[in-house]
Amino acid sequence: MHRPDAASEALTDAVVRYAVDRVRMMPPPLDHPLSPDELRERAGRTITPEGLGGLEALRVFGDVLAPACLSVDHPRYLSFVPAAPTEASILFDLVVGASSIYGGSWLEASGAVYAENEALRWLADLAGFPPAAGGVFVSGGTAGNLSALLAARWRWRERAGGRHDRTRGLMLTSGGAHSSVAQAARAMDADVVSVPADPRGKLTRSALDATVARLDDDERERLFAVIATSGTTNAGVVDDLAAAADAAADLGVWLHVDGAYGGAGLTASSIRHLYDGIERADSFIVDPHKWLFAPYDSCALVYRDPAVARRAHTQHAEYLDVLHTEHEHASQNAFDWNPSDYAHHLSRRARGLPFWFSLATYGTEAYGEAVEATLRTTHAGAELVRAAEHLELVVEPELTIVMFRRLGWTAADYQRWSDAQLRDGESFVTPSAWGDETVLRWCIVNPETTPDDLAAIIDSLR
Repeated sequence: MHRPDAASEALTDAVVRYAVDRVRMMPPPLDHPLSPDELRERAGRTITPEGLGGLEALRVFGDVLAPACLSVDHPRYLSFVPAAPTEASILFDLVVGASSIYGGSWLEASGAVYAENEALRWLADLAGFPPAAGGVFVSGGTAGNLSALLAARWRWRERAGGRHDRTRGLMLTSGGAHSSVAQAARAMDADVVSVPADPRGKLTRSALDATVARLDDDERERLFAVIATSGTTNAGVVDDLAAAADAAADLGVWLHVDGAYGGAGLTASSIRHLYDGIERADSFIVDPHKWLFAPYDSCALVYRDPAVARRAHTQHAEYLDVLHTEHEHASQNAFDWNPSDYAHHLSRRARGLPFWFSLATYGTEAYGEAVEATLRTTHAGAELVRAAEHLELVVEPELTIVMFRRLGWTAADYQRWSDAQLRDGESFVTPSAWGDETVLRWCIVNPETTPDDLAAIIDSLR
């Protein structure tokens, strides 16, 4: 299996050709899911004692399995939070896979880690973080939030000198926070106090101040983090980050900003003011695989003081000791940067490299322009909704999410329409909820999505 031969050479050519053809497909097919029975009938048994052979396995994937996977980079894939990776980032993902890089330590991947850190530095600068800031690329926002909050709790306990080592911690967050915050609390066995969000799902200063005022002495003692969101997943609004920063400072606790989706808006001068206050955070995350045009899976986790995160996350074992010695050389004035020391992981691929390569290829100005393009499409889509007699805008868009209702429809009507759109390959727009109401939402992160795409969807809702 490990020695190249004529068969592997043919397979290499076929795989590269398939990958390049898929990258160049404009637009790609939307495709649709199949049931287990349908896949079993079409694909058959794929894992056999003798093997299918590479070309046949590739055929099964291309003809059967791939069409049963939705293309998240389709311009009318507008549900959840889509992705729109650049051509350079996808092609370089092939290079990363072919390079057999273990991305956990400086010793084993100094070149890759250097490149990843260049990309992290750009993000840190966008947020106004100090020169010493840094972090790591993890798999996604859930992993990023959990890792940041583990570091926050570690600092709280470290400062208490052991007094809180067995105390159940407490976090303060908005009612509009992503579900991964509650999941992190469950994983950490911590409590959450939820600040009621305003009618748009935003954390506001008045609600935050009122919630803090209601905390009793025990809760204040147990509190270790305030969590704000820069771009809520459902409505796409940015919390009052300055208010969150003030609260965290007054309480003497960690401020974490979840920008998994919306943090990319830092690149757009037209909305940069929405993020005022993020420069005071202790950590923030942003997923390049969402609105920063990288392939899955990639979340940038950035710390104001990485040394705290390093103390919180570094794993110790006999065979790892060689990685944790601070080497001082004439050309090196700091410890080796081991990405595995900054999150709840050890083994990792160098998942930040496709994002780095895309940034290096196109330049950061192109990123700002692409994000601005999606904002313009969003505003055009909102205008189309306002002009449609059968539709009504639910929330004024702040980032790139448009939420609207189809007048007179029930939840069943929305679902039937959504299913038909996907079945016919027209669009992927799933029902969402706003309070007790079923609504629709577009999340526009693909610069290839146009107002004409949105107009076609509106026409289908008549």
